[in-house]
Amino acid sequence: MTTTRARERERDAVIPIAPLAKWAQPEREGIVASVVALGLLATIAMWWTNTTSLHGWASEWTAAGRVLGLAGTYLLLVQVLLMARVPVLDRFIGMDRLAVWHRRNGEYVVALLTAHVAAITLGYALAAHQTFAWETGTLIRRYPDMLAATVAMALLVTVGVTSARIARRRMKYQTWYFVHLYAYLAVVLAFAHQLNSGNEFATHPASRWFWIALHLIVLAALLIFRVGVPLALYSRHQLRVDKVEQETPDTVSIWMTGRALNRLRGESGQFFLWRFLTRDGWWQAHPFSLSRAPDGRRLRITVKGAGDYTNWLPRVKRGTRVFAEGPYGACTAERRSRDKVLFVAGGIGVAPLRALFESIPARRGTLSFIYRARSEADFALRDELEKIARKRDARLAFISGSRDDAAFDPEIIRSAVPDVADHDVFVCGSTGFVDHAIEALRDAGADQRHLHAERFEL
Repeated sequence: MTTTRARERERDAVIPIAPLAKWAQPEREGIVASVVALGLLATIAMWWTNTTSLHGWASEWTAAGRVLGLAGTYLLLVQVLLMARVPVLDRFIGMDRLAVWHRRNGEYVVALLTAHVAAITLGYALAAHQTFAWETGTLIRRYPDMLAATVAMALLVTVGVTSARIARRRMKYQTWYFVHLYAYLAVVLAFAHQLNSGNEFATHPASRWFWIALHLIVLAALLIFRVGVPLALYSRHQLRVDKVEQETPDTVSIWMTGRALNRLRGESGQFFLWRFLTRDGWWQAHPFSLSRAPDGRRLRITVKGAGDYTNWLPRVKRGTRVFAEGPYGACTAERRSRDKVLFVAGGIGVAPLRALFESIPARRGTLSFIYRARSEADFALRDELEKIARKRDARLAFISGSRDDAAFDPEIIRSAVPDVADHDVFVCGSTGFVDHAIEALRDAGADQRHLHAERFEL
């Protein structure tokens, strides 16, 4: 009788819906984009209020160069802030979407600042009645801090070129990562040049302090969230490897213990940037999701071998110290706004969704899980998923096939989850998998406003 009543209470329970769920992903991104746009308008307003009437090509090209430089530098600060691991941005948009913004915004930064250099040099050359090449040499030799600004521009172009998809495919992750760090040096090198050479700052204290304040805000965010918070987390929790378990021929789970893990803010669906402090691994930080709901005693990640670093991880020894940054990721239970929930995982994207599948508040029979992998042997954590499905009376479907096969089609989804239109849907996996799955889910009747995706973009 007691068991029956408990099941009835679970069946009739009211599922808590977080306030964050009232905004769809496009709406959240629109709010942040509006804030960025307002800052850009304020930056352009500085140029407008400090620009007198223009007469002739020389002054017009010079004015164009100034506004392009201001806009490009402002977006460069936004670029740094997007990857400063600011918690409010991560929770509101998600680190994977911030990574997409970061990549696209970087293209604008390089384009605007390159155009700034060209336009300002052309304007000065026309005013001096000299060639473009002669004026370039004059600017570098005679103007204050121009040599440092030239180096900064070269660094930004290098970062931009190596961030292109075709270049990234040919580079190791850590090589790309270290090249990317030169963007911070570029910001520092260009700062003095802006204050000393910019008409907007030389004679207008309000504009000067506004610009300094923007730089200080970005610097503070970097120091707090990229340095201070991770160091505090390491000191407080003292994470160490507890054991390593083989899940499939190329997938392992790594368990970690530490102090006061009940105070760790990590949730199911989130990830950390992990550094295993060995001679070969201490300098590499890689994002891996929690594959089990945090219980205050241990943490677990599940990793698929896909390169030198992930193929090395199975050899990590028990007791190895671990440095973790996070938690990051917005694909958590807070996104949920409906009673029924469907999880769609591709490959190792099963890790964060397995944790959510276990822990998300739900009545019996309201959860469904579809897992796509290349072969039967590639279904990591299959036994655990089946156990959770039995416990929660959930629907569970495994789909296997080569990468060339259709990952999903609407009929497969409707067959597995006939009422997909009534579900919140959480999708996780590679960018290609997520994009394909979302298209199929829409065709199957899923509501775009209730699709929540986590792409492995970092």
